[in-house]
Amino acid sequence: MKNTRRLLCAVAAAPFALVPCTVAAQESAPADGALEDVIIVTGTLDDDAVADTEMATPRQIALPADAAGIAARAPGAALIDNGALSGQVSYRGLFGERVLGTVNGQRFSSGGPNAMDPPMHYAPSLLVDHVSIARGVSPVSQGPALAGAVDAQLIETPFAEGEGTQATLRALGQYRSVDNSYALAGLAGVSSDTLRFGVIGSREEGDDYRFPGGTAVGTSFERDLYGVHGGAKLGEGELFAEYRRDETGLTGNPPFAMDIVYFDTDFVQGGYRGEVADGAYVELRYGHVKVRHLMDNQTLRKPPSSTPRATFADADTDTGSASLRLGTQQRNVTFGADFELSDKFVRITNPMDAAFFLHAQPGLSSQRFGGFVQWRGGVGPAEFELGGRIDVVEQDAGEGTVGSAVPMGPRNLLAAYNASARSADDTVFDAVVRAWVPGDVVTPRLVLARKTRVPSLLERFAWLPTEASYGLADGNIYVGNQLLKPEVAWIAELGADVQLGGLSLRPTAFYRRIDDYIQGTPFDATVGVIDSPVEMVANMNGDPTPLKFRNVDAELYGVDLDFSATVAGSLLIDGTASYVRGERRDIADNLYRVPPAQLRLAASWQGDGWSAGAEMKAAAAQDDVSVTNGEDASNGYAVFGLFADYALGENLRLGAGVENLFDATYRPHLAGHNRVGASDVALGERLPGMGRGVWVRLGIGF
Repeated sequence: MKNTRRLLCAVAAAPFALVPCTVAAQESAPADGALEDVIIVTGTLDDDAVADTEMATPRQIALPADAAGIAARAPGAALIDNGALSGQVSYRGLFGERVLGTVNGQRFSSGGPNAMDPPMHYAPSLLVDHVSIARGVSPVSQGPALAGAVDAQLIETPFAEGEGTQATLRALGQYRSVDNSYALAGLAGVSSDTLRFGVIGSREEGDDYRFPGGTAVGTSFERDLYGVHGGAKLGEGELFAEYRRDETGLTGNPPFAMDIVYFDTDFVQGGYRGEVADGAYVELRYGHVKVRHLMDNQTLRKPPSSTPRATFADADTDTGSASLRLGTQQRNVTFGADFELSDKFVRITNPMDAAFFLHAQPGLSSQRFGGFVQWRGGVGPAEFELGGRIDVVEQDAGEGTVGSAVPMGPRNLLAAYNASARSADDTVFDAVVRAWVPGDVVTPRLVLARKTRVPSLLERFAWLPTEASYGLADGNIYVGNQLLKPEVAWIAELGADVQLGGLSLRPTAFYRRIDDYIQGTPFDATVGVIDSPVEMVANMNGDPTPLKFRNVDAELYGVDLDFSATVAGSLLIDGTASYVRGERRDIADNLYRVPPAQLRLAASWQGDGWSAGAEMKAAAAQDDVSVTNGEDASNGYAVFGLFADYALGENLRLGAGVENLFDATYRPHLAGHNRVGASDVALGERLPGMGRGVWVRLGIGF
């Protein structure tokens, strides 16, 4: 749908970068606006790139460090801000491992036990071509996921369109004054009509950011990414391969007890996609991701902790998939199978004492094998996609050890853990029905689904009471539970895409009933009374009221929409609005870190080779907070910005803007709470948003 795709770009975040769309066309790429939100990160360095996507929109914001901040601008989405390079995407009130995150379609496990490297950590914004978000729920062909799915596609060298050799060069740079940061990224490639090869790279570095009243100390960051990719046409398909290396350096994470010292991560992926016979499309894929991570509370933390700790974490993920689609893109049946093998190891040390160490997550492993069937068809005017999948998951953990300097409390907990079963088997089933009736003015949509999530290795096997919680960052200490059952969500969504002249509108209402939702709950019935070994160890670590992961019952419901109106041919008014409510069904409490009602509104004037405008982002107060997690309420706010974009020539474009124009003090509800002592943000206070600053972006492409 042309109008829907134009609106997706204009509203959800397209006006961000100057890097043109260069990903090689893939027949398997979804194209229906009724099924997917596509946020194009594009520029008009190449007029054909804009024409191909049928979207030409302004560039509204300074690019955040990674793609989580881009995806968070989609309707129903929000940003869990745990640090410049540790942002998570919240989608309709769910976040963490409930929202599938991939880069270039590749699944992988986070290396950090507190998710300092969630999936979008590995997608620097300046290298992102587009972000795809499965609307509401992800199709079964994308694998298991409780909520939506977010995939960041990085720029690649395309095949040449004609005979001969074609060279591709793209470069982009940005400067932001509010944190004195710079970012550089580029693509260089060469291709023919049958071969393509490219090199990508990026560098980002920023200081502590400023806000009205001071500086948020401990928020600096640095990261390098480089890689190669290539493809060769084979018959009617393509053999493809890619390698990337991410090297994240010293990066602050004020909501956590530790900061990033490094992430050294390697991505390898390759496969085949194409038509092997008339009406038979095959896709084969294999990938491996290796994460090596160190975090501590000494190197960057000011002042350093009086209890020195350094945690080493490894994660290795192997994935593979095979699918066969019979039919056309619009009428087909797809059969597929996939697997995901993960291994994790976490070792906590005292850098001042070699005799102090604990294997907090000793030899954790997960093996998932799945299969699916998906049918795309129609009945009369109605289009539908029906799918079902089954996954078998086996999880286990090795025996842990501790050093001679570790106190008796943790030793006793480890002995009990080593004597436990340390294994679990689950078989889960997902089913999705997505239907819509295409129309020139109104396209109604309906989604019904049963989605599941198997407990994570951390939730099951965390024997040592720590703050590791996959990024909850609520200051609580958690312990795992080997008796956890998989989460089961029953989902219903009803919406419509409306196109009436220059007005576009896409409202959606949704309801999610989640049985066996995994939530931290008080460790026992005598909260505050230290009468168990777990509470004794937790108290030693500063929290006498630890939480244990248990199955509870929950529900989420709400509405979201995006809209766009063209006035007098050159004025575009667009925006998004979202509301979600998350509640426990077993007790009178709210779910943790559910975003408040949000509104984004922008007005832009577009001329011949230039655009300029203003944007407002606002959030209501959030009083529906989690008592169980000790969550604080937050106040509402509105922040304004200005932006402009100008083509300096056929291959050169300049963008600039002002963020937080009125230097407002605001504290986003989903921001974490400060743990850095030597900061202008008080200890325990929710981190403020960035103050007023200017940004400049320059892009060049050939």
